[in-house]
Amino acid sequence: MTVQTAQSRLRQRPVVRERLSGRVRETPPSGIRRFFDILATMPDVISLGIGEPDYATPDHIIEAGVDSLQAGYTSYTSNSGMVELRRLASDYLVDLYGVRYDPEHEILITVGVSEALHLAALATVDPGDEVIVPQPCFVAYAASVLFADGVPVTIPTYVEHDFQVTAEQIEAAITPRTRALLLGYPNNPTGAVMNRERLLEIADVAERHDLLVFSDEIYDRLVYGVEHTCFPALPRMRERTLLLGGFSKAFAMTGWRLGFACGPADIMQGLRKIHQYIIMSAPTPAQHAAISALTDPRSEESVATMVGEYDRRRRVIVDGLNDMGLDCFEPRGAFYAFPSVERTGLSSEAFSEKLLREEQVAVVPGSAFGAGGEGFVRCAYTASMDDIEEALRRLERFVGRHT
Repeated sequence: MTVQTAQSRLRQRPVVRERLSGRVRETPPSGIRRFFDILATMPDVISLGIGEPDYATPDHIIEAGVDSLQAGYTSYTSNSGMVELRRLASDYLVDLYGVRYDPEHEILITVGVSEALHLAALATVDPGDEVIVPQPCFVAYAASVLFADGVPVTIPTYVEHDFQVTAEQIEAAITPRTRALLLGYPNNPTGAVMNRERLLEIADVAERHDLLVFSDEIYDRLVYGVEHTCFPALPRMRERTLLLGGFSKAFAMTGWRLGFACGPADIMQGLRKIHQYIIMSAPTPAQHAAISALTDPRSEESVATMVGEYDRRRRVIVDGLNDMGLDCFEPRGAFYAFPSVERTGLSSEAFSEKLLREEQVAVVPGSAFGAGGEGFVRCAYTASMDDIEEALRRLERFVGRHT
């Protein structure tokens, strides 16, 4: 074979390339999904795994969405969302926390908080920038940073501190590449709530190091015996914070997929630009439903009823877990208990899988939520009280066999 023939054959040989981008290949799959896949194949399972209200959306909110469809409101809205909804959202935040955003330039209606978080990362993080992510946390946090070609710098929180991240931990993680801090309180999966004193200390660190703060406050209305502190309402924090919130938890509107992002106009211009290209606008009927959620007095009655019932379930499940020896600190927000399973000698994943197969109770391993989560499991008290009590009986039986 001549050299020329060999070179010709090499040129003709197809080049094999990876079909997925590096950022996708490097992002691990959600640690939650495998257990839900197993759950879907099993009958008679009591699920403490799903993190969404078990309440239906209140009737008056549903009716507003249906009415909008029947009235023919099926077109796009403004890219930023209906101006009426943005004005109401602005007033809502003033009433709750005393922080005001300009509806025209500082509020964007998004497809859930998940889109808001993704936009925040894409709009502000350059390749190689670091974002500090306290864990355990919602599984999408680190992934959103990776999809923006950023570097998530994870730091663990500990039950000894009630899973509240400290200013000292954050400062120790800061490097010249640090761009932002991502906070999620009330916390999924731990149920932790940050107290105002700790947040003020963190605010001081953010100001001294010129950090942006992404504050995911989707569970802000679901707190028990404490007050939620809105991060941008702290002194000098409004101008460096992107506030992420929405309607899914407090108003039982998870499937409507509606959230919002609020922040300084120059940053929000960047979020809006990305949103214009990838989404266009949030669902129109959902926006009409959200207007009803923010204007009808029955909404607040529904929120109060739901919070009261979750508080009742919270006390039952936490007491039950502690009584059987699964130490559980008191969650003061969201709707999750986060007990330790270390006394069983099982890993979080082994505990969750064995419990599902042996007793047909679904929980989520704490390891799915990142650093500090191993040795714990997440139990959502969004099941009925009857199911919670039966799940506790099955859990006690299971723990008795594995200790």
